[in-house]
Amino acid sequence: MPAAGLSEEAMHTLLAPATRLWLRLRLNEVGPLLSMSACGFFAWAFIALADEVREGETHALDSRLLLALRDPQNPANPLGPSWLEESARDITGLGGYAILTLLTLAAVTYLLMAGKRGAALLVLAAIVGGTLLSTGLKLGFERPRPDLVPHATRVYTASFPSGHAMMSAITYLTLGALLARVERSRRVSAFIMGLAILTTLLVGVSRVYLGVHWPSDVLAGWAVGAAWASLCWFVALQLQRRGQVEKPGEASPPADAKPE
Repeated sequence: MPAAGLSEEAMHTLLAPATRLWLRLRLNEVGPLLSMSACGFFAWAFIALADEVREGETHALDSRLLLALRDPQNPANPLGPSWLEESARDITGLGGYAILTLLTLAAVTYLLMAGKRGAALLVLAAIVGGTLLSTGLKLGFERPRPDLVPHATRVYTASFPSGHAMMSAITYLTLGALLARVERSRRVSAFIMGLAILTTLLVGVSRVYLGVHWPSDVLAGWAVGAAWASLCWFVALQLQRRGQVEKPGEASPPADAKPE
């Protein structure tokens, strides 16, 4: 009996800190638990895919998928009419640094004008942090670009993970999650998230269609971007609970406001 009692007491001592942390982070609630679960899943997916890429296990499938989007008689031409290739170039531009920078500045400016200073700072930190993460991963892997087909647009960096797919996922999904969180209407929030997901997918597909990335590059970019956006969603929920980021329909008081 004493041994059993000691065992239970020791188990309680070990579990008590974990339980307090679980409740402190509100992982017993749907939002925080879902965001952390999504972050863990997508991070695991990227690590698993990166391991396969390092071992060369994805090369055969990557090659088949890349060539499947090309004219068998002339691999320099993507499948479909000429306007489709031009449209793909337009879509892929949505994941370029110039467009994403302008979009981020516009979102931050909107949030500041709406009196949501905390949310604006969180958006800025999320995008800048994601950019640094993207740069670090590219430098770390240094995977060569596809050489099976001619590139239909200019490229300047390494291939893995896809910078366009990753940064579009980081930017659009992060902005979508954060803007949806401060939006009062559920229908508007669902529209924002749906548009963010669709744009992210289209940018990634366009990179493979234009022959500048292996499919595994794009999958890896999506995985990292989704993991980062999920983490930012989790952080936003925690900061909103502490009053450091505005809740839906809430705005920061004016800087010159006097306390009542």
